[in-house]
Amino acid sequence: MVKKIEGVEKVDNQIAVLPLSLNDDRIRRAAFREIYGFASLNKYAWELVQSIHIIVNNGAITLVDLVDSEADKNTAEVRAKGVSGAFSVTNNLQIGEPGTGNQAAAIRKP
Repeated sequence: MVKKIEGVEKVDNQIAVLPLSLNDDRIRRAAFREIYGFASLNKYAWELVQSIHIIVNNGAITLVDLVDSEADKNTAEVRAKGVSGAFSVTNNLQIGEPGTGNQAAAIRKP
């Protein structure tokens, strides 16, 4: 669909279907509870679509999307690292406000 938009010259489709894994599902649920159950991060759980996306692939957790501050980004990472059974945590959270285009961290790679 994106290819059909006027002015789009190239599309790099990196969408992947993760393998079905009961262990990854358990880790994802535990990470959700650790992150969204923490007082300072609970505000992100009230959005229509939570702004901290938790991806788990073969026991490795990746955090993506937007948070309000560096403190929230770091806290989410620390909480995810506390999940039992997770092998690693990659924090790709960006700092900004959803929908405003104010994504200061998008300029630099985490």
